[in-house]
Order: sequence, then C-alpha cells, then structure tokens
Amino acid sequence: MKISRCMLFGTLLAAGLAVAPAGQAQTVLDGAYIKEHTTTQRVVPYPHVRQADVMWERRVWREIDLREKINLPLYYPTEPIKDRKSLFDVIKQGILEDGSITAYDPGPTATDDEFTKPMLPNDVKEMLFHSDTVWTANLETGELEPALTTTEVKSADVVKYVLKEDWVFDRQRSVMDIRIIGICPMIENKGDEGEVRGYTPLFWLYFPELRYVLVNWEVFNRENDAERRSFDHVFWARQFNSTITKVSNVYDRKIVEYKTGIDALLEGEEIKEMLFNFEHDLWNF
Repeated sequence: MKISRCMLFGTLLAAGLAVAPAGQAQTVLDGAYIKEHTTTQRVVPYPHVRQADVMWERRVWREIDLREKINLPLYYPTEPIKDRKSLFDVIKQGILEDGSITAYDPGPTATDDEFTKPMLPNDVKEMLFHSDTVWTANLETGELEPALTTTEVKSADVVKYVLKEDWVFDRQRSVMDIRIIGICPMIENKGDEGEVRGYTPLFWLYFPELRYVLVNWEVFNRENDAERRSFDHVFWARQFNSTITKVSNVYDRKIVEYKTGIDALLEGEEIKEMLFNFEHDLWNF
C-alpha cells in the first residue's frame, strides 16, 4: 500500500506537535490575513494655499454629537479591543502614553480655543483621573473610615466634540478648501439626580498635529470590514454629522447667545445652506 506525500507530511506534522513542549507558545493569526495598510499609512499633506489666492474665507465652529447614528464609529468601542479604539482612547493614548499629541488648556472660562497654553501630560492626567476621599462605615465597628476612590474620565463619558475649521475658497485651484484647525472633546455635566446640566470642554488639540496619530487607527465600516478607513480619512471625507454653533461675526458670539431652542438649530442649518450656495453660485452651468 502506497502512502501519498500529503498524508506523510500530515502524519509527521501531527507527531511534531504532539511532542512539542506544553509551555511553548503557538503563533496564532486572529484573521484571514495580516492588516497592515492602515498601520503603515502616511499623512497626505494639505495642498499649499497662498494668501494672495484666498478669495473668500469664513471660520466656523461646529459640534459633533457622538450619539447620532452616523457618528457612532467615533464613539465605539467604549473599551479598547484588539484592532480598534474609540476616538477619545486614541487621543488619550497619544497624550499620556506616546507623548505625540499636545493638549492645550481651554482657560478658566473654557473659551480659549487659540492654543495659547500647552498642557503637560501630568496636567492632563490629573484632569482625567480624580481622587476623592469617601467616608464609609466599618462593618465590624460601625465607625466611619476614610477610603480613597479614583474616578476616571472614560471614552463613554465623552459624547461630543467641538471642531474649529476654516472654509477657504482658493481661486488658484478653484476649490472650496475646508481645513479643520482644532478639535475639543466634551463631557457631560450631571446633577445629583443624573440630569444633564451642560457640557465641559476638556482640552483643545491642534488638528494638523493630531492627524499623524489618527491616520494609523481604523474606524469601523458598517458595510465592509475589508474597507475600513482611518480616523483621518473620516474627517477628511467629512463622514460625520454636526451642528454649526458659531460663525465668525463682529460680536464674536455663539448662535445660542441670540437664538434659543429650535431657532438655534435652524440658524445653524441656514449657515450650512449659505456655505453650500456660496460655492455653488461661483460656477455657471
């Protein structure tokens, strides 16, 4: 009886695995192939814009609510997994662990978005990790004893981001160029009964610097796991929904300072329409 080469190779391989030491680690690939595209990507530089070619410009501030369905890939997973992290976890790692991102203090009134005061990693760590003393009753003696508890600002606590961006029409290239200048994570302020009392900015990040970190982290794609994009691509391609909260004006005021409720939302939508129509009206068909 003849034994084929495949059967012989399989028998020898099984015998080799059987005699392998029990503590020896085996090489395991959790997937059909090695994902290396996103982790080796480089930042695509912005096209150069000369001031002489800027025909029109407007600065815009907008809020991204991560609880909207289209924005969920920026929010999840709330706990890091093997191949993905949320946007805030990527930012936190870049500031506290890698030191590749610089955070900027929003100031005592939380209105400074001009990157005037850089923060040290220890300053950011103190902001994200709060230590409090809580008095608890001893089960044996019944006396109150102090206990130190640490509260961490986690990814699930960051539900909004503020973007500061410039809309520039470059007549040399005949395009409306949108440049994100800064991004700021926001956390909820909750009362004693859990009610939301507003949002507090943590720190500002200079987006052109942040891009070098975002370009190497994947974002979940609902349609195809093989076509995942990086965070940098999501912002470049404007694959998110947002609400305009401020546009450059003579009073330097936000929309909520002169509009309230649904009127503020409608005002933001009118500004969106104005930006779209301005570019559209520059062309003749």
